[in-house]
Amino acid sequence: MEARNGVLAMVGACVIWGLSSMYYKLLAHVPPLEVLGHRTLWSLVFFGLVLAAQGRLTEIARLVARPRALAVVFLAALAISTNWFFFIFSIQTGHAVEASLGYYIFPLVAVALGFAFLGERHSAAKWVAVAMACIAVAGLTWGLGVAPWASLALAGTFGIYGLLKRAVPAGPVVSVTTEVLLLAPLALVWLWGVHAQGWTGLTGRHLATFGHDLSDSLLLMLSGPLTATPLILFSYASKRVSYATVGLVQYLNPTLQFLVATMVFREAFTPWHGFAFALIWAALALYSAESLRQERASRRASISVGTSGTT
Repeated sequence: MEARNGVLAMVGACVIWGLSSMYYKLLAHVPPLEVLGHRTLWSLVFFGLVLAAQGRLTEIARLVARPRALAVVFLAALAISTNWFFFIFSIQTGHAVEASLGYYIFPLVAVALGFAFLGERHSAAKWVAVAMACIAVAGLTWGLGVAPWASLALAGTFGIYGLLKRAVPAGPVVSVTTEVLLLAPLALVWLWGVHAQGWTGLTGRHLATFGHDLSDSLLLMLSGPLTATPLILFSYASKRVSYATVGLVQYLNPTLQFLVATMVFREAFTPWHGFAFALIWAALALYSAESLRQERASRRASISVGTSGTT
């Protein structure tokens, strides 16, 4: 029962993540930094309410009181906010296909980061998968005449975020709440500038929609629960199912993003995109098969050790 509920929670999280591009497309007329500012603030409100209901707000205070941990959380906050910005910007500017490619690439980027910064040792099969991803990106760059910067930015920032999160001595909900708490002053300053000073940001557009348009205001407020709910589901699932299962189900997210981009948004999908995605999918199949093999071998070894310990 617990494992089944865990898988269902993981599927729910990935469905929300995978379909969230349609939500951000509804806000394509709102400058991305304005959307990001509201996403930060309303996420803080929602997460704060969740922790308050659980009686866990003091955990934030304990985390903030540790200077080293606070520094890591701040770096993680910068990484995830950059990731959020690139995702919002990609959807708004018609690069949702690239965004989905970025989240397909992420597990393979994580292999390289784990080797470079954590001293992790990987099998030859996983390195072949990483090499296939590199060839896919190089081929797409050659074919389109420009690198898929959005894909690389999303995969890279999310990989760095995951690396930093390993060093945070707190659960995912507490750590993310602290992250948006640290980002909240920046978001407030930016939204003040947008509403009071007419700041336009990177796009040169000025809207200041919140409080002036009811539907847009409600959509911006929805960004809080839309950000928090899948993370809470993911946290629930990760405690109840194996890591390999989490990794496999997580591919539902970029798959749904890809389907939305090509079938709903009708974005261009060239033969070069076909080449890159086919190679990435093959790489992920190899990576997943190797991960499952390693998990089964580890499980058998644990059972063997446990059995020998009782004889």
